[in-house]
Amino acid sequence: MFIEKLNRLKEKKLFRDLKDRESSQGHHIKLDGREYINFSSNDYLGLVKHSHIINEVKKTLDEYGFGAGASRLLYGGSILHRELEEKLASFKGTESALVFNSGYAANTGIIPAIADEDTILLSDEFNHASIIDGCRLSRAKTIIFRHKDLSHVEKLLKKERIKKKIIITDSIFSMDGDIALLKEMYSICIKYDTFLYIDDAHATGVIGNGKGSLTHFAINPEPWIIQMGTFSKALGSFGAFLAGSSDVVRWALNNARSFMYSTALPSCVIAASIAALEVIENDSVLIKRLWANREKLANGIRQTGYDIMGSETPIIPIKTGSVENTLQISKHLFENGIIAPAIRPPTVKDPRIRINVTTAHTDEDIERLIEALKKV
Repeated sequence: MFIEKLNRLKEKKLFRDLKDRESSQGHHIKLDGREYINFSSNDYLGLVKHSHIINEVKKTLDEYGFGAGASRLLYGGSILHRELEEKLASFKGTESALVFNSGYAANTGIIPAIADEDTILLSDEFNHASIIDGCRLSRAKTIIFRHKDLSHVEKLLKKERIKKKIIITDSIFSMDGDIALLKEMYSICIKYDTFLYIDDAHATGVIGNGKGSLTHFAINPEPWIIQMGTFSKALGSFGAFLAGSSDVVRWALNNARSFMYSTALPSCVIAASIAALEVIENDSVLIKRLWANREKLANGIRQTGYDIMGSETPIIPIKTGSVENTLQISKHLFENGIIAPAIRPPTVKDPRIRINVTTAHTDEDIERLIEALKKV
């Protein structure tokens, strides 16, 4: 049965395989003994190898060992977990915060915890798979609204009589690189007495001076706004978080199954996230360099004639038109020493090359990518 299904995937050119690197993560990585320029990493600020983070991890390993040994509710957490949550709440301007093991675990735990059969969830059609699965796991009625179409959101809200409503959106969309219209969404939430759930995974460390989408739009972190985000992208660490009112955090602590029934993250991982927040707060040059690289690359790709599909961020998709074209372009770049992944269904409806530019990329890296694209 599986052989037939695998063969069908291959026929449709949708089969995927793994390629594991022989080096640390970064803007250059090594595969099969060859070095490549890497435009697939979410390490936006190049913090994976930052000396302060690595030193803090080493120090914590000596003091706390590695494994956590149990869930947070069974003393698997250390005082570093609490320190990170307090630091994160301050960073995000919220009353409280809670650490989760991954972005997927956060969305599939928090959404079912805050939504029940008396809830309506309105979810953007381009939201991340973890949000989609979180909505499916909840007992709430889920309605998909057209991407960033706020007139559609209002039309749906007017129809629904259920009292508790939650609008759910990515702040930066991971495959498109555009930014949600949060300012307008904020006004809609006030008008219709609606909660707002924001996945800030690709925004934290990237926009709003690193503090994310609410700061970017100068929006106060109201009690009815729930923020989720990750440490595994711009912060160069691992894990995820919930940031919001103390009531929401306490409720998730007692009801989010992915939190309750998962072994806590190791203390050294937590130390890495604490150190990453310190770096972002103290080194604004990293974010400025990221955006300088983003503008340089986006302008260069546009000048070659490619459509970057409305990207506004360091995530720069390139429209390809077909799965065959996508695979051909990705292969051409790979043969020229550049990693730029082919993104195909079911991840996205329209296939594309997805480029992630980082602080660590050099002018030479960017120029090599542009020149290689010109030759396709």
